[in-house]
Amino acid sequence: MDSLSQDTEVKQKGHTEVHGPVAGIFLEKTKEKITIYQAMKKRLLKPGTALALLEAQAATVGIVDPINNRMFPVADAVREGIVGPEMKEKLLTAEKAISGYVDSYTNQIISVFQAMQKDLVPRDYGLRLLEAQIATQGLFDPVEKTNISVKSAIQKGYYEKGLLNNQMSELKVFYNPSTQENLNYQNLLKKCTVEPDTGLLLLPVCITFKGLRRGISSTELLESKIIDKETFDDLQKGKTTTQDVMLMETVREYLEGKGSIAGIVVLSSNQRMSIYKAMKQGILMPGTTLVLLEAQAATGFMIDPVENKKFTVDEAIKNKLVGPEYHAKLCSAERAVTGYKDPYSGETISLFQALSKDLIVKEHGIRLLEAQIATGGIIDPINSHRLPTEVAYKRGYFNEEMNAILEDSGDDTKGFFDPNTEENLTYLQLMERCVIDPITGMCLLPLLNKTGRLNFNFIDYQTKMTFKEEKVKVTCGKYMGMTVSLWELLMSEYFDEHQRRDIIQKHREGKLSIKMIITTVLEVIEKSVKTTQVIFEGIRETVTAKQLVEADIISEEVLDDLKKGKKSVKEVTEDENVNMYLQGKDSIAGILLPDSQIMTIYQARQKGKLMPGTALILLEAQAATGFIIDPIGNRKFSVDDAVKAKIVGPDVCQKLRSAEKAVTGYKNPYDGKIISLFQAMQKDLILKDHGIRLLEAQIATGGIIDPVNSHRIPVHVAYKRGYFNEEMNQILNDPSDDTKGFFDPNNQDNLTYLQLMARCVKDPSTGLCLLPLQSKSNKINIDDNIRETFKTTTVTVKYGRFKGKHTTLWDLINSEYLSEDKRQEFFKLFKSRKITIEQLIVTILEIIESKEIKQQAGLNFEGLRGEISVVDLLELEIVDEKTYSSLIHGKMTITDVMKMDSVRAYLQGKSCVAGVILQPSNQKLSIKEAQRIGILTPGTALCLLEAQAATGFIVDPLKNKKLTVEQALKEKVIGPQMHEKLLSAERAVTGYRDPYTGQKISLFQALKKDLIVKQHGIRLLEAQIATGGIIDPLKCLHLPLEVAYRKGYFDAELNQILSDPADDTKGFFDPNTQANLTYMEMLGRCVKDKETGLFLLPLNDTTKAKGTKAKMYTDTEIKQEFEKTAVSVSVGRYSGKSISLWDLIHSGYFTEDQRLEFIEKYRTRKMSTETIITLVISTIEELEKSETPKMIMGLRKPVSAQQLWDSDIIDADIYKQVKEGKLPFETVTQHEPVRGYLKGTGSIAGIKVHPSQKVMSIYEAKKKDLLTPGIALVLLEAQAATGWVIDPLKNKFYAVEEAAREKVIGPDVHEQLLSAERAVIGYKDPYTDATISLFEAMNEQLIKRSDGIRLLEAQIATGGIIDPNQSHRLPVHVAIKKGCLDGEISKILLNPADDAKGFFDPNTKENLSYLQLIKRCEKDPKTGLLLLPLYEKESHVFPTDEKIVLAFKNKTIAMNAGKFKNKEVTLWEVLLSEYISEQKREQLIQQYKTGAMKIEEIIEILTVIITEISSKERKFKGLRKQVSASELYESKIISKELFTQIIQGDVTEENVNKMESIQKYLGATNCIAGVRVESTKKVMSIYEAKTKSLLTPGTSLVLLEAQAATGFVIDPVNNKKLSVEEAVVQGVVGSEWKNKLLSAERAVTGYKDPYTGDTISLFQALKKDLIVKDHGIRLLEAQIATGGIIDPVHSHRVPVQVAYQRG
Repeated sequence: MDSLSQDTEVKQKGHTEVHGPVAGIFLEKTKEKITIYQAMKKRLLKPGTALALLEAQAATVGIVDPINNRMFPVADAVREGIVGPEMKEKLLTAEKAISGYVDSYTNQIISVFQAMQKDLVPRDYGLRLLEAQIATQGLFDPVEKTNISVKSAIQKGYYEKGLLNNQMSELKVFYNPSTQENLNYQNLLKKCTVEPDTGLLLLPVCITFKGLRRGISSTELLESKIIDKETFDDLQKGKTTTQDVMLMETVREYLEGKGSIAGIVVLSSNQRMSIYKAMKQGILMPGTTLVLLEAQAATGFMIDPVENKKFTVDEAIKNKLVGPEYHAKLCSAERAVTGYKDPYSGETISLFQALSKDLIVKEHGIRLLEAQIATGGIIDPINSHRLPTEVAYKRGYFNEEMNAILEDSGDDTKGFFDPNTEENLTYLQLMERCVIDPITGMCLLPLLNKTGRLNFNFIDYQTKMTFKEEKVKVTCGKYMGMTVSLWELLMSEYFDEHQRRDIIQKHREGKLSIKMIITTVLEVIEKSVKTTQVIFEGIRETVTAKQLVEADIISEEVLDDLKKGKKSVKEVTEDENVNMYLQGKDSIAGILLPDSQIMTIYQARQKGKLMPGTALILLEAQAATGFIIDPIGNRKFSVDDAVKAKIVGPDVCQKLRSAEKAVTGYKNPYDGKIISLFQAMQKDLILKDHGIRLLEAQIATGGIIDPVNSHRIPVHVAYKRGYFNEEMNQILNDPSDDTKGFFDPNNQDNLTYLQLMARCVKDPSTGLCLLPLQSKSNKINIDDNIRETFKTTTVTVKYGRFKGKHTTLWDLINSEYLSEDKRQEFFKLFKSRKITIEQLIVTILEIIESKEIKQQAGLNFEGLRGEISVVDLLELEIVDEKTYSSLIHGKMTITDVMKMDSVRAYLQGKSCVAGVILQPSNQKLSIKEAQRIGILTPGTALCLLEAQAATGFIVDPLKNKKLTVEQALKEKVIGPQMHEKLLSAERAVTGYRDPYTGQKISLFQALKKDLIVKQHGIRLLEAQIATGGIIDPLKCLHLPLEVAYRKGYFDAELNQILSDPADDTKGFFDPNTQANLTYMEMLGRCVKDKETGLFLLPLNDTTKAKGTKAKMYTDTEIKQEFEKTAVSVSVGRYSGKSISLWDLIHSGYFTEDQRLEFIEKYRTRKMSTETIITLVISTIEELEKSETPKMIMGLRKPVSAQQLWDSDIIDADIYKQVKEGKLPFETVTQHEPVRGYLKGTGSIAGIKVHPSQKVMSIYEAKKKDLLTPGIALVLLEAQAATGWVIDPLKNKFYAVEEAAREKVIGPDVHEQLLSAERAVIGYKDPYTDATISLFEAMNEQLIKRSDGIRLLEAQIATGGIIDPNQSHRLPVHVAIKKGCLDGEISKILLNPADDAKGFFDPNTKENLSYLQLIKRCEKDPKTGLLLLPLYEKESHVFPTDEKIVLAFKNKTIAMNAGKFKNKEVTLWEVLLSEYISEQKREQLIQQYKTGAMKIEEIIEILTVIITEISSKERKFKGLRKQVSASELYESKIISKELFTQIIQGDVTEENVNKMESIQKYLGATNCIAGVRVESTKKVMSIYEAKTKSLLTPGTSLVLLEAQAATGFVIDPVNNKKLSVEEAVVQGVVGSEWKNKLLSAERAVTGYKDPYTGDTISLFQALKKDLIVKDHGIRLLEAQIATGGIIDPVHSHRVPVQVAYQRG
């Protein structure tokens, strides 16, 4: 379904039954129905799902009582007990979807959609209620109190076309326990059954098992003969549980499989590795690798044998278990599990059925089927489990004939390859040669060393099978009363790997018989059961009863009762006290708004309801007390999972990870042990204030957390364990203001966490603690005057629901066309007189026009797939403004526009090579037909068809029809063998799915991410360009080249490749001349069919065709020829042997694609057997040389020559020499620049003090006050981020943990340096858990941009950007290609502006780049390390922040103003008072620091500010905003005397407005305002003079820019001063210059600093290269000439000396 609305429109017309919402739950086990609320209470439904289902009821028909078939309003339902009282508030809110919401502006009743547009309900919540209405009775009109169709709703403004679609993740909140998947409401309804008597929809809930991809009911298992009737009945009667049934080996093998070959083990080194990694290290050949990975995908999951994890293909790519180049092939193999789509019927079919329909290559299909059977049975993709063979026969998933083929394993069914013996084998035979990992039980392919001796650390497959056949009756433990295989028992949790190894070893040596082993195994289980620890659920880990006794949480007696079974875990945890220590009380979970809306803390921050600082400390308190909480869905998350679930953003991830250590433990850098929050505080690993805040939150929520044992502990136990002490207890018991670390946003009180929790309320439905926010509306107050003005202003609307109606501006501004933010923005602009009524009307009409035109089918064009709005065509530069205007005003029709060649070409494309025309008979053939009769080879035919699919459609040249791939298959224009390949090519039109993000991406983007083979991708791109342009997969049309660049669908590098095609980019083949051509050249050789206009490739007629056919070999002939051709190989596994060419190309050295290419080229005589032999031998030699990669240590991991070659660090020639052994790898890595890329060129290692020549570490210099803490930290971070922390005295390099142990750094910088070190070892992506680089972490907001740029610059300055996965540095162009950098940041780093200079020279007080600072260093003659010289002169002692604080604290002043009246206070107290903003405070400290201001000047300024604020702020009109009197005094525009007179009221605003000396700084002074024509004495604006050719355009623009940059654009005729926006609306300047003048106007309003986001002045923007130098100087000169430099922050001009002072 494209959009949910379409289904409903059918319903409204009566074609399908209109039904109600999900009314209740049907329990299949007991055949009873219960209410949704009861199901939640019985834990059959998750609380979040139950609430969402009840909200859907409330929003459609009312709360349903399915037992008595009655419906109630919410209040009555609560009274009747159908739902609990705790849900009442939430359901009343949902009920407003029927009763209507009250519009706060108009007091009228509005619908859900309109309420969503006005921010009265959250967007995702509103969408969910709308979906429930659409999927049931239809959208509801709360005014007319009736259901209406979607079409009517759109006309009334109650809905928007295309608002909802099936793919929206925010709708998938309903968890179906039976299928174990999250669904949207519409799909959940499809899972329901209709109760015949009442017609109610009931959701069936049944006993469910976990299948390969979804839940499976016990009924399905019975039907599939996986369980018998007796077990089924026992399940229904509750005599057995799903857990017990899953212990049955047969059941588990059908549901989970027996396990495929999980990885590789190198027996000589005991090294386990994934199959892909083995290939990357040259241990496995590509061909062998691909078939083994495909077998994993086709039997269930991709496997990580080291971490013992299973993944779907997409997850495996995200987690870098396999590379993106295998994505398409593995997704294809995975369909053997999830099902293939039958193109003829649209149904899901199995692997065997797809094979029978020729949808997959026979050899490939047989290989995957055989792997499924070998690992437990044929997979049923619909029911998501394996099947017994006879059931598979019955369902058509297998047959006797195929079974016979697989059982008689001839060479053609042996699709796998043993790298040890070079034999082709079946999957089962290969598994029999595997070994079993005693730790995980996984099957690993052993790579034998030359001796061929087995390694007894692993278990051989035969032993496993022997043990599997031995059945043992067990009398206790979890298998009690069951008969289980000996293997199952041995691999259970009762045994560890050492016990397993020991038993197997003794059995192998003959010391233990099977009978003895059984006795031993049963004894171990019995003993284990007797001594078993009772397990409780702790905060993050499980907790034993013994741990609880040790922590004095339960007594020895309770432990005894638990052991004897007198008490259960459930009973013990029902004790409130015990539960408190295990789970704690919940922390403050979220925010409650005045309208009862609940928000997460992060959402509240995003919406401006909470200050960022307040939100962060509340989130840190959550993380430090257990979990991040989602109060809406009532869910708890670890920090990383919370980021993945979008409960918090990546920008706070690092800070919350740090706070989370209060739960999981801090690592002691000195001994590596886990320590608690309090211990970390004592070791200075965290700041005291921060630590106290988190400790206090832990105590407030149940007690101090023991991170080792994962539960809270009583205070006396915390004392004993060193997790707390008396002194800290005293501090927390007697909280002074400095330990009140939390803040009440309602009244600005500083509170403890306990005090803040006391002000919270409990959410009745979830029991969570919510902080109520009092109403502090930041909405603009609409006075009667504005309301009246808007109500009396009538507007004519040409589009949408207001068309042809009497409409006022009040109606429009309150309509659903505007979002609440937009509405508020317009009110604000109008109220502050920045926009006129006329401008407002024009802007709103433009918004309505754009929205309505997008919805008007009559203004849509047919693209390659679906329709495109004319608005999109305008944005994509396919039509111009003039055409757009003509079309929407009815001067042109769609047909007229489609007659324009350029438009038609972009929308429909130009003709591709549509078919073949035979000469001289002129017979037309489709490409498939030409291949069938032998005129085209299969390879050429495939290329031409792929080009058709990738440029829009498969073409039938006889019927002149354009078809999608699916349609073409149905109409037999293509054969099923090509179906899969053409579907893949068609994605160049419809979009590829990015496995990392799930987003739709273009052909070029897929190429860049290695999701498609480069040559293949280039061929399809070139075909797109030749037929109309690159295709946009989101809009499905061709794009102009520059638009494709802009959207990231193409780049200059690829354009260069395609513009200058070499033979390897000529991807098409002319059968006439045997030449390789580009697609453009191919089209050039075609003839245009007169009837259809299609391009057809002319080929010679029948006689020649027969000759051609005679020239081509059949498959049988090729096989015979290759089998008799013997090849001698001199390297690798066939060294010294003679082997047939057929066997060689079927060995593990070659992939299926390579094999098919050899056969194809031989068939068409493009290659002789001799050429193929040469290619085959050279490929084998290449692969064998790379088999044992030469490794050298990188920054943290070994690096191979292959990696250095891939990263362009060594060239092909050197790589070849290293591989051939002609050049030692060590020698290569000792020379520059290779050494620099591996080890770096050296960071600043320490300090050299002059004149004493003393060398010391950076940390030591900080301790001795030679460096400020800030400077020392950035230098140490640069060391950590470029490889190592350095001890310059011992010339030793350390990782951060080692440096802390060796005391080269102290605990106060430990945490920050660990964070910086991630730039070397990689950051953890919270969404994918993958390791990502510094640049990627910066882009994902895991670190601040300014910090990221500083560390990146240090990396570039010391040898190159570091790739943490490869563990070496990269050249810039490679870093960009790998996504470790981009062009924009690269420019900033190579040419840093002042604010990107993140380092500081302590001698000259300059900001420098790291490279500049390095150049000022000296090289230590002994060690060669770089040392920063420090000159010990008095003038060089830089005031540290600590010294400034001290100076300010020591300065006492009498401040006779505000709350300080008649008091003596310190300057520091005044600075920290509420009178002084943070920005002002920082500015004054900075000016004092740099010597620009003295203490006396600061005191004077502070006095002025406080005097003004405490009396009453006096403000005057500035250039764009009000300017305070204190600001005028501080800017030296008025004197102290005048300031005092203003404050005391002696001088009024009127007086000030008349003072020339002040007004020249506040107002727009005289610039060149216009032109006067002397002959006629006529005055005109500069723009008018240009239009009358009295001024040249160039001169006019320069003069207008000078106006804009000095205050206002001037209308000299009406004597008006206007902003640029106003000037354009009033026609004083033309719209074509709007953007240029807006740019010049920034000299008044300020530029945005891209690094900090701050507003900066024209001069500062000039210094940062944000504007062109000449242009900037011209505007500056205009400002000075007209009264002075403009300060954009304070909105007035300043005297020159103040401009200097402010920078």
